[in-house]
Amino acid sequence: MKGFFIAFVMGTTMGLGLLVSDMSNPAKVQNFLDFFGTWDASLAIVMAAGIAVTFVLYHLTRLMKRPLFADRFQFPHRTDIDLPLIVGPSLFGIGWGLAGMCPGPGLQVIVLSPSTAVWFVPAMLVGLWLGRPHHRKARKTAHARGERAGLVPGPVPHPASAHEV
Repeated sequence: MKGFFIAFVMGTTMGLGLLVSDMSNPAKVQNFLDFFGTWDASLAIVMAAGIAVTFVLYHLTRLMKRPLFADRFQFPHRTDIDLPLIVGPSLFGIGWGLAGMCPGPGLQVIVLSPSTAVWFVPAMLVGLWLGRPHHRKARKTAHARGERAGLVPGPVPHPASAHEV
């Protein structure tokens, strides 16, 4: 139940951030991508703020012995670049540019403006369905290694202990 509550609070925070920044407005996103027309730099400001907060909090986790709401940290460990890593984000970016929204705002738009989301949400669900074979393969490979897909379990080395090794 604690995990559900934390997910609910985080999702609500994300949703409020999308509303406050107007990122649920497809026209605003498309204007950001229109460099030679009605370019709107506000999305860049929102992204820069998100990157800054993530940067600071990521480095603060390096000082913690364990996370606040979990038994251990789980960080990505893969460094290889494969075809799904190229194709997935490319398709995401193309869809984001054409539709002016990605899954988070797309789900929010279902409530705020259902007529806008009537074609986006089915297309998003088809994309998720098409990606399932890759996710199944990644889960099987990770399970064989005793890990969760793409994540390595374990504690974050404390800065002092990293130098002692």
